[in-house]
Amino acid sequence: MTHPPVRFGLVGFGAWGQHHAQSIAGYPGAQLVAIVAPSAASREAAAKAHPAARVFSDHRQMLAETNPDIVDVVTPSHTHLEIATDALNAGCHLLLEKPMAIRVEDCRAIVDLARQRGRHLAVGHELRLSTQWGEIKRLIERGTIGEPHYVLVELSRKPYRQGASGWRYDQGRVGSWVLEEPIHFFDLARWYLESAGDPMELYAYGKSRDPQRPELFDNFSAMFRYGNGAYAVVSQTLAAFEHHQTVKVAGSKGAVWAGWSGALDRTLEPGFFLKIFDGEKLTDFQFEKKSGEVFELREQIARCVQMVRGEAAPAATGRDGLWSAGLCLLAEESIRQHRPLPVGEMLR
Repeated sequence: MTHPPVRFGLVGFGAWGQHHAQSIAGYPGAQLVAIVAPSAASREAAAKAHPAARVFSDHRQMLAETNPDIVDVVTPSHTHLEIATDALNAGCHLLLEKPMAIRVEDCRAIVDLARQRGRHLAVGHELRLSTQWGEIKRLIERGTIGEPHYVLVELSRKPYRQGASGWRYDQGRVGSWVLEEPIHFFDLARWYLESAGDPMELYAYGKSRDPQRPELFDNFSAMFRYGNGAYAVVSQTLAAFEHHQTVKVAGSKGAVWAGWSGALDRTLEPGFFLKIFDGEKLTDFQFEKKSGEVFELREQIARCVQMVRGEAAPAATGRDGLWSAGLCLLAEESIRQHRPLPVGEMLR
């Protein structure tokens, strides 16, 4: 059966938004019908790069005039609630970049509205679609390493991106620095430990190199535990160099160790590996596709096309997005209070 292309409206045309545009335009089952960009320069760049798409300065006008099937939101975090609300009320499905929003109650409002409107909501945790990070989840599900007991997700990189007009350095617009990079790692760790249920307690530490910006944690670590004793460690530094990510998972029977390295996170020729110990023998996983967020974004667009057509569920749901944002915000509160905090009913 031949399907018409799924019509995408893209809101945001910054550095990552441009990658979204390329991924949509390059996928045969998708059509980039509209782009919303805030500045004259970005609108000019969008029109030049994607002449078949209509370019707007206002997302409400775009929704009214183009009626896309799905809206892809790649804008500063503080704008997500408003744009997501308008898109869902216009009857569109939604791909919402992480974090969903900068407050737990706003994330919950988006999830509730998507349910009320009967629309699909996907959150931009594209690492779940990775040939590398996703394979770890498949190994866990196949029982290769037994029941997972411990997860480490660690990043060493530089620099810290300020974002257009420095929005990531603005507390009112970023909400929490922890909502930026560590949110992906909270999502991965929770995904790998899904069989353990929901986390019960979290303890976090953070340190900024800039005394004028103590909220910008160049160095950050958090640990969260589960009722069965399993626990995860999410740790990173932005005071290092290049982009190097490590994941280790230890289970009741075996373990996995994976690493990814590139000059930047969007490197097209990275180095990566996945070693698997099933309790008896050690093997190196043979990749058929490259690992990296640029490649995973393409898979995310493909999944969203399937989602709109009713052929697949979101890789990360609204509830997943709520949990990852909520754990980040709880981590910042733990840093402020210098103590472990119960997860409680906040994210149920």
